[in-house]
Amino acid sequence: MILHMENVSLKRDGSWILQNVNWDIKKGEHWVLFGLNGSGKTAILNMLNAFYFPSSGNLTVLDKEFGKTYLGEELRKKIGFVSSALQEKLHSNDNAFEIVLSGAFASIGLYERPTEEMREKAIDLLKQLGCYEYANRNYNTLSQGEKQRVLIGRALMGEPELLIFDEPTNGLDFIAREQLLETIQTIAVNSNSPTMIYVTHHIEEILPVFNKTLLLKRGEVFSSGNTKDMISSQQLSEFFDLKVTVFWQNGRPLLSK
Repeated sequence: MILHMENVSLKRDGSWILQNVNWDIKKGEHWVLFGLNGSGKTAILNMLNAFYFPSSGNLTVLDKEFGKTYLGEELRKKIGFVSSALQEKLHSNDNAFEIVLSGAFASIGLYERPTEEMREKAIDLLKQLGCYEYANRNYNTLSQGEKQRVLIGRALMGEPELLIFDEPTNGLDFIAREQLLETIQTIAVNSNSPTMIYVTHHIEEILPVFNKTLLLKRGEVFSSGNTKDMISSQQLSEFFDLKVTVFWQNGRPLLSK
């Protein structure tokens, strides 16, 4: 089991952010976490990374039970995290190669000397992700799409058991978005792919490989199950409190009012 949440609730500054969340993810599954802004998606991610602890309920991530096991850096090293928000924390003067290398240590910046094996792995990842040509360029000179590819390389350096994409296409134009989604699809279908969670509020970004979906609404689980069942006209009309139509094209959903 990659993730087990049982009646998990979270209270911050006197307000309930999450209430009675139940969610199980098995190894090899790829999930979408779908919710509008303010639904509690970020709170769940902060708990998965052991930045927040549940106010009540039981939470186990990668066999580490919160409240009974030491958590922190050891857990985060097993979780790859790709997020536009992470870009702000990175050292902008580090080049793409150094950013990817830092993933081996789950650190912001390089403070330890990487081994030759690490260097070779980083180069291989840069090549696989189409980043090698700008490996020596400063991170802050890269386009948004290039930055996200580098972050994926950084996330994969530590050979994570869980790989989380948090709104990864923010700020991307259509072409860059589709190129990034194609990269994610390629990673997901690899035989040694980690379990993946794709966090979004855009229906059209849901790739065929993400066959499980959890709908989160106002801090509570609205519904969860097979993506085709969750991302349907009836289900989403109830979810949005607005009549919408979902139609599928090339294995991906599109939404119309």
